[in-house]
Formats: sequence, structure tokens, C-alpha cells
Amino acid sequence: MSTLNVLEGNPFTLGATVTPQGINFAIFSRDATRVMLCFFERADSPEPYATAEFNPETNRTGDIWHALIPDVKPGSLYLYRIDGPRDIHRGLRFNFSKYLLDPYAKALSEGSVYRHLSSLGTIESDSIYIPDQQPDKIPLFPKCVVIDDKAFDWEGDKPINRPMSQTIIYEAHLKGFTASGTSGVSAPGTYKGFIEKIPYLKELGITAVELLPIYEFDETENCNTNPKSGERLTNYWGYSTIGFFAPKESYASDRTPGSAVTEFKQLVKELHKAGIEVILDVVYNHTAEGNENGSTYEFKGIQNDVYYHLVEGDMQYYKNYSGCGNTFNCNHPVVRNFIIDSLRYWVTEMHVDGFRFDLGSILCRSQTGQLLTFPPLTNQISEDPILKNAKIIAEPWDAGGGYQVGRFPGGRWAEWNDRYRDDIRRFIRGDEFTSTAAATRLAGSSDLYLYSGRKPYHSINFVTAHDGFTMNDVVSYNGKHNDENGEENRDGSDNNCSYNHGFEGACSNQKIERLRVQQIKNFFCCLLLAQGTPMFVAGDEFRRTQNGNNNAYCQDNEMTWLDWTVAEKNKDLVRFVSELIKLRKTHSIFCRDTFFGESEEEKKNGVDLVWFDFDGRVPDWSKLNRFLACELFGSRYTKQDGTKDVNFYIGMNTDLHDTAVILPALENGKVWARVLDTSFAGVDDIVEEGKEEVLDAQRRYIIPANSIVVLASKDN
Repeated sequence: MSTLNVLEGNPFTLGATVTPQGINFAIFSRDATRVMLCFFERADSPEPYATAEFNPETNRTGDIWHALIPDVKPGSLYLYRIDGPRDIHRGLRFNFSKYLLDPYAKALSEGSVYRHLSSLGTIESDSIYIPDQQPDKIPLFPKCVVIDDKAFDWEGDKPINRPMSQTIIYEAHLKGFTASGTSGVSAPGTYKGFIEKIPYLKELGITAVELLPIYEFDETENCNTNPKSGERLTNYWGYSTIGFFAPKESYASDRTPGSAVTEFKQLVKELHKAGIEVILDVVYNHTAEGNENGSTYEFKGIQNDVYYHLVEGDMQYYKNYSGCGNTFNCNHPVVRNFIIDSLRYWVTEMHVDGFRFDLGSILCRSQTGQLLTFPPLTNQISEDPILKNAKIIAEPWDAGGGYQVGRFPGGRWAEWNDRYRDDIRRFIRGDEFTSTAAATRLAGSSDLYLYSGRKPYHSINFVTAHDGFTMNDVVSYNGKHNDENGEENRDGSDNNCSYNHGFEGACSNQKIERLRVQQIKNFFCCLLLAQGTPMFVAGDEFRRTQNGNNNAYCQDNEMTWLDWTVAEKNKDLVRFVSELIKLRKTHSIFCRDTFFGESEEEKKNGVDLVWFDFDGRVPDWSKLNRFLACELFGSRYTKQDGTKDVNFYIGMNTDLHDTAVILPALENGKVWARVLDTSFAGVDDIVEEGKEEVLDAQRRYIIPANSIVVLASKDN
């Protein structure tokens, strides 16, 4: 083993930075007494071929250890070894026998922390420590990769910066989108495979993809097995990060270490060419290192008491606001800088357009765990000049009781609105006395966002997300069926607000199947015609199913992979959703920047939204149930082509019986024409703009049971 020449380097950029003189390495560690870099020839090398030791006199500035290594090039593989005091009761877990990942590594070679530990015969307890022990051989352990970010040609790519009010989000799993052989792509389950499906996304009409975690994670950490098949389960979703700057290597078609960086950048560039933004689902609330019984391979061995929330009085134990064993100490200045550096990197070097923050309330917790009114981190993300145009979306709760829907702190944050999900599911299901709540959600949830100074688009409206039933399963199952997760069906939510319409799961009864399709159309109408930012899950537009599993985090198989034969089978539903998206995009009344009644124009001319009961009168909200109707005064607006827009009547009947309604009278000789009726089958359920059918009866309309009707005003 050789020893490499070590120059002073600089502390200003953490991680591995390519310079004309060599590679500059820098890492934070407050209490370290010894820092060593280890370099490997290949990803599967069991031990390093060379080392470089930092001199604490010349290679340390404050708490930053730094060194310039002239003989190292881009593509090199490396890990750290760090020594220091070990006192687990004070939160110090230094262990020089452990190889450590660089938190700032921009790529990791394909490997597995957990397969490495299993090869040693055990998943270790971190409390075990043998002084002066030599590191284990690590052929399976991932290595950090030196990346030259300037090597990629972006061809002038710039951020799209689409307003949030004009955004339609499509939540997708990068691998699962094309992993099935039915996808027809050349490299299934990869960044390259996803690129091949961009024409489909463009035709569908969505404006942004929100990718489940693509930050590097270890899918082998799940030790459960499928009780039906006996197969080992995985961490498929990826909510357990080990590399906060590194795109997942196994999603690359080229498995050369570092190729994921190039392929991910190519994916972003191609999506931007299609006018589609990229939002990343990111996990800064915890790491994969687990609790006091977990292993050391990153933050624990660098400065455990800074990076994690530890229990006061006995700091060997970890606070667990994440439900995943540990909690990232997000508002510690060092950790806060780390998160900001990570976000800036993905925006500046990877060109992503925004972030959805998993268990976002943890970002609001103080260094002692209390929820803060003005959290430094969320405020900094909101106000950071480099992140100014990035979309920031919070999952505004955590596993420690931090539920903050409608009051997530930090200025311009949008939020996943689970109140919308539950209220709309109950309304479409036909629950009594739910129409008032549904009306509030459809109008933009002003009860949640108006008084905090935010706008309708700050509400991310969703009926489904990765976490829960697919839309097809919402209308096909009364209860969860998670038996294949290896947890005896105890996992996943029991509060699904779903309804199987008379039969549990897939069935051959055509009447039931037609009704299920009708209800899916109803959900999409509520999503795409409501105020707020709509989001739906990949495959919902063609009845993707998970067979009733509402917590498929561990199912990396046909259960979660999109079956594209189903898309072909249900192409009429895909067409319906696509046309509905066109309708939303064409008419600004469906995607306002302000709440109804908030603008100066409305204060002069009257509110642009009027609610009706089925008799055409002002509703009695204390009695109204299973029916909603409104008129939207789009005629007060001008379309992009300079022409006057139109009014819309939306009637929603969630009862089991048809309802005859009185339509509002139109002025200036206008007449009502049918845009859509979800009870219709085939191409008649929604028509293209300009092909609307004028109603024979202008004052009455029969809205069938469990259906939604949209009418538009038209010249007679």
C-alpha cells in the first residue's frame, strides 16, 4: 500500500473538488484527532491501494480538515477513516476501524452497506468497539467517486421557472416507471428508460415530474421476506438516504462508477426540452445509520453529536421523530449548512426545479427537538438567493406529532394537503354531510392558507400519493391488503376512506367496473378543476393497481412497476385525463393566483364563484349533502389569445340516485354546452374545446348518480 503526497488544500468547498492542481478534499469533524483518506482501484476492491493522512497542523482550519492530493483524478474511488474520542454516553462514536462515506460525495459506486455487514456475519451493534482494530475488507461496500461536474454539456439548459399555479405534478418512481418488460424501453428501470417515456408524459400534459427518492440509498436494508413467495424484500421507495449529493447508481444503464451523474443530468435536460420540470422527493429528516443499535458508516463516525438528535442525559440513545431510528439535527448550524449546500448543488449543478421534503416538520425542530415558530432552516430555504426559484413543498408532519398542515413555517412553502385527500375521498364515496368540506377544498382551502398570507397554489391537492392506495385501489378495496410486506398486515394506514363498490378487488362484474371508472374520472375532475396545485401518481390515469397494498415501500416487483399493457387497455381513461388537463391549462379560472373574493376586481364586480343547490338557489350549508354545484365566471377573464373566456357550471352528484338540477341563467344570449359528463362512456365523456354540444334544455339538467358534469357558456 502506497502513501500519497498531501498538500495543504483549502477548507472552503466541502467534499471532493476537481482543481487544475489535483483533487481538493474537505470534511467537517470537530472532535477528530486523526483523518485519513483511503483510495481504491475498483468498486469491488476489498482494501485500498493507497492512503493519504491529514496533518492536523497544516491540513486543518477550525473544524474543517482539508487536503490537496495531486495524484488523484476524476473517477477515483475513496473513503475516509476518522479517529477521535469515543464516549457513547456523550454522543461520541469515533472508530478508526470503520470506513466512512464522505457526506458530500457526488456519486457512490454500486454496493451495499448492509450486504457488507451481512458478509461479516452480523448487523453490528454500534456500541461494540475494539480499539486499534484494522478495518474489515470491504468488497461489497460502496465507495465515493470523484466527479468533475464541468464535464457535462448542458447545451444551454435553463430552469423553466413555471409558476406554481400553472403546475401539474406527476409523482413517479424512477425505476418502477419503466422496470416492467411491458414498458418497451431499451433500458428498463433506468434514467435512460425514463427518457424514452417522455413523449408519453408530454402527450398526457403534466408539467412536472416528482421523483421518489433518487438520492443514493441502500435497498438491501430491509430484512423482511415475503411470506407468500419467501423472497427477500427491499427498501424500494428509498426513504433512507446515504448520499445527499449522489444520484442513485443502480438507476444508471451504465454501471461504471459515477455514470449516474451523467445519466441523471441527461434525464433533466431531456425533460426540460419537453417543458417538464423535475421535482425531487428528498429525505433530510433522518439517515440510514439507524439508532444506537445501528452501524457506523457516515455521520456517526464523523461527528455523531452534531448530526443527530440525541437523548439528553444519556447521549448513546437517539431521538426518533422520524420513526426510522434517528433524527437529523437539522437546525444545528453545521447540519443546516450541509442541507443548504446539498439543495444548492442539485439546483446549480443538476438543474432540478424543486424539492418535496419528506416529514418536513422535522426541519422545524430545534436542537433539543421542540417545534419552532421561526425555524432557521425552513426560513433559510425559503429566502436563499440561489434557491429563490426552486419549488419547495413540505410534507407538513412528522412521526413525533408535528402536524402542521396550513401552518408550515417559512414563507413561500407549499404543502401536501392531506385534508384535501380525505375530504374529497369521503365526498366522492358519497358520505353524508361532506359537501361543505369538499367545497372548501375545491375552492383552494382558504381555511388553511388564506390567513397565513399564502395562496391557493400553496395547497398541493392530491387524492393519492405513493404512500397509500392507487386511485384504482381507492375505488376497488374497502381495506388494505399488505400481507406480502411481511408485517402481518399491521403496516399501512387503516384510514383509507375507500369503497370497493360491492366487491373487494378486481372483478368481472361490468356494472361495478364501469362505476369504478366513473369514480376515477370524478376524482380527476376534482383534482384538475379545483383551485390549488394538483398532483397524481404515475399510472392513476390508466388504473394501475397494487392489489390493495397501501404501503408498497418494500415491493420492487410487478406489484409496483407500471404495467403498460394496462395503459393500452384503458386508453380511453388516459384520453379523458389528458383532455381534462388541457381544459385546466386553457382556462385560468381553474388555476387562479388568488382566493375567490380576494382580488380587487372581484370586490368591484362580484365574486367569480357562486355555489348552488340542485334547485339553483343559494345552498343551505347546514343541510347540503351529496351534491355540489357552482358557476365559475371565467367570462371576466381574457385568454392568452386575447379572446374573452367563458363561464363554467360544475355539478357534482355523489348520491346513488340521479338528480335534476336547475341551471343558472346566462346573460348576453349565451347558452350552456356540455364539456364533460363522467357518466358517459368512451369518447363522449369529454369533448375537445370548440366541439361542445349545446344543451336542448337550458334551465334543467339530469346529473346521473355518482357523476360530475361540466358545462361551458357559448354563443348561441
